[in-house]
Amino acid sequence: MRYQVPFFNNQWDELLSEQLPQKYFQNIIDCLNKSLDESLQIYPPINQTFAALEGLRPAAIKVVLLGQDPYHGPGQAQGLSFSVPKDQKIPASLRNVYKELNQTIPSFKLPNHGNLQPWFHQGVLLLNSILTVEHKKAASHRKIGWELFTDAVIRILSKEYSGIVFMLWGKYAQKKESLIASNKHLVLKAAHPSPLARNAFLGCNHFRLANNFLEDKGQIPINWNLD
Repeated sequence: MRYQVPFFNNQWDELLSEQLPQKYFQNIIDCLNKSLDESLQIYPPINQTFAALEGLRPAAIKVVLLGQDPYHGPGQAQGLSFSVPKDQKIPASLRNVYKELNQTIPSFKLPNHGNLQPWFHQGVLLLNSILTVEHKKAASHRKIGWELFTDAVIRILSKEYSGIVFMLWGKYAQKKESLIASNKHLVLKAAHPSPLARNAFLGCNHFRLANNFLEDKGQIPINWNLD
């Protein structure tokens, strides 16, 4: 299997019609296939590269949770930011996310896994800014063009829709604030949940604020439980 320009078979194809034919996007595909030719291990698996977009119609998005790039260990990345399969150890940053949920959402039950697909299926776009990474080399694909593509995704969502909650954790994610029309959407900013941030993330209250905003807009709030 090799990388190719995706066909999403949903509203994304129309919204991204000006992005996918561009030279920068073909350069991404060429770079990834060159890595395969050099027998380099790339994460997530090829068929999960665009998982965040393939399974979620843009009109159904309620929350955007922006990550940087995929986990770079074997079996971890599944195409959704912050999420790992159930058989993988819960990453340290995600454990802090759970701590925050446990402190601010009374009904939240601490899960024993890191699979965030239940959030995804409720309209939480778990989008990494960089969609691929080389084995054991964090941010190794930062300069191949992915950010041009995912910035376009954020910009399009901001322009075409309203009432979306954008959660920007850490300085890297917060640089994307300029892509978002704050008069149409809720932009929530906090420290990154990584333990390296010395628990500055805890107490941000983002999950409660997000649900309050959605309810005010007449939408069904997110059930943050992962059972």
